[in-house]
Amino acid sequence: MSKVLVVGDGPGGLSAALFLAKNDIDVDVFGTDDTPMHKAMLYNYLGIPEMTGSKFQEVAREQVAGFGANLHETKVASIEKTDGGFKVSTDDGAEHEGDYLIIAVSNKGLIDQAGMERDGGVAKVDQNGRTNVDDAYAVGWAARSQKIQAIISAGDGAAAALDIMSKEAGKDVHDFDVVE
Repeated sequence: MSKVLVVGDGPGGLSAALFLAKNDIDVDVFGTDDTPMHKAMLYNYLGIPEMTGSKFQEVAREQVAGFGANLHETKVASIEKTDGGFKVSTDDGAEHEGDYLIIAVSNKGLIDQAGMERDGGVAKVDQNGRTNVDDAYAVGWAARSQKIQAIISAGDGAAAALDIMSKEAGKDVHDFDVVE
């Protein structure tokens, strides 16, 4: 059983997974690397003067895996709320359970299966990506229908991860590395 299940492997899902894995929280990410990022050209991502979306995805996936996140090259077929958290079933027939769920993909069916309230096609969330379902978050395209950019999605994922890390620690935490 993983601590966190992340559905979607674009900037929102990978950012959440990065923060969590870097801080020793077991995380599984589900997706087929078939995100709109592969059509993007990044000129407005702070700290990256210019990069193709495909290169961004490659670097981000390597970074997240390097910190120990489990990347599953499969789509999620269904989501179920369980007594102890959540269960995702994938297209390849596998089932995975976790205490927390982060949906980082635009999929009304999965949002509904998780029991999340929607505002139109997206999940209703607070500033940390929290939904009406305890321990369930929606970030990026799952929470924003129009005003969305890669850097916004990444920030949404980071906010959700920090909220989970704070819940686990029982106090507010942040992730700030310093030069030694």
